[in-house]
Amino acid sequence: MRIGLYTGSFDPLTNGHVDVLQQALRVLDTVVVAIGTHPGKTPLFSVEERAAMIEKAVPGVSVATFDGLAIEAAKAHKACVMVRGLRDGTDLDYEMQMAGMNGVMAPAIGTLFFPASPAVRPITATLVRQIAKMGGDVSAFVPPDVAAKLKAKFA
Repeated sequence: MRIGLYTGSFDPLTNGHVDVLQQALRVLDTVVVAIGTHPGKTPLFSVEERAAMIEKAVPGVSVATFDGLAIEAAKAHKACVMVRGLRDGTDLDYEMQMAGMNGVMAPAIGTLFFPASPAVRPITATLVRQIAKMGGDVSAFVPPDVAAKLKAKFA
């Protein structure tokens, strides 16, 4: 069984995240979306809300949480690869460093990069949050359920 682990805050889930997940599901048997939690950060949505949005938008993925190193979460879920999305060269530089460090800590777990589709390349969760907070329409950047939840959050 080929299991991939896709980590992030997913606060909120964007169409870019969905794009990466759909690509990963085409080549892996299972994808676990691991929501990172950090006690020093205050997310917009609770872990439970984020998990529900992910499960609704991308049927077929498992959702979990983790609060330590991503590579340790990958080991715990018996993942053979870390799933990562790439929007541009800056992402590639950073992700290659992470893949190298993870490779030293867990040589049996690889990293599988998926390039973002052109339509979702500019999307970031940070920009989505900022647009939503200022009353902008984010429906082109997030799944419909997420857009509704953002609108309600900032109403």
